[in-house]
Amino acid sequence: MSLNQKRRVFLKGSLAAGTLGAAAGLLTPGAVLAAWNKNAFTSKNIDEAIAGVVGDPVTTPSKDITIKAPDIAENGAVVPVSVSTNMDGVESITLLVEKNASPLAAVFHLPKGSLPDVSTRVKMGKTSDVIAVVKANGKLFSARKGVKVTIGGCGG
Repeated sequence: MSLNQKRRVFLKGSLAAGTLGAAAGLLTPGAVLAAWNKNAFTSKNIDEAIAGVVGDPVTTPSKDITIKAPDIAENGAVVPVSVSTNMDGVESITLLVEKNASPLAAVFHLPKGSLPDVSTRVKMGKTSDVIAVVKANGKLFSARKGVKVTIGGCGG
């Protein structure tokens, strides 16, 4: 096989692989967007956001939910938050930031038997409570933790 023939085979294979990859990339976002809960993520208050995710905004405060977040966040654009619980039958963990324009930050749906322990980074526009809502055995439980957001470490 000559060098030109090898080059043609390589280019044809690359073109086919690129086309297949592009087609797969075009199909995948549709599946992801179909799962996006627009009403919940665009709601403007806590109760609407919770109702948009789990259908009922009424929660019971629980000491069985642990929220780990800094007391003071010097950069509100990337605030690390972890939520864990020792409750049985956890179906989902919803994370909200009370004073954000759109309070819903994340929703984690947990398959049966999963360890109810999630971590992410959230954006916080100003000092606010971070709220975790845990759905376990069909009931809603919540916990709060205040996080002070500073601007450049100078207070806020």
